[in-house]
Amino acid sequence: MKKLGTLALTLTLLAAGSVHAAEVLEETKDHTTGKSVGGMNGMMIGAIGGPIGMLVGAGIGALFGGGAQEATGLSDRAYKVRTADGKEKVVRSTEAFAVGDKVETRGNRAFSDVAMADDRLYDGALSYRE
Repeated sequence: MKKLGTLALTLTLLAAGSVHAAEVLEETKDHTTGKSVGGMNGMMIGAIGGPIGMLVGAGIGALFGGGAQEATGLSDRAYKVRTADGKEKVVRSTEAFAVGDKVETRGNRAFSDVAMADDRLYDGALSYRE
């Protein structure tokens, strides 16, 4: 009976750990920063024309901001990953991964196993790696 309980606990913990597991498929570029800065600047400039000008300015600013970030080569790093349930999604990360690496995702961020171990061990406290 003791072995059955240990086996059930082991299988439960293994299944729970793989819920957020993912595999890196390819590296892509992320232009979120440029779009947000461009959208904010366009909104402020477009506010001269009133509420409609503000919305149009924000849209045009977001388009130009993402394009400007790409043209200057300041794109952020993002990765296309396949999650454990077979879905593909794009996540951002400050860490560098290679195609085929196993990562864990939290929201729209990818983390290596070491970073996840630090967070679990210290419950979100800062580690010497940060």
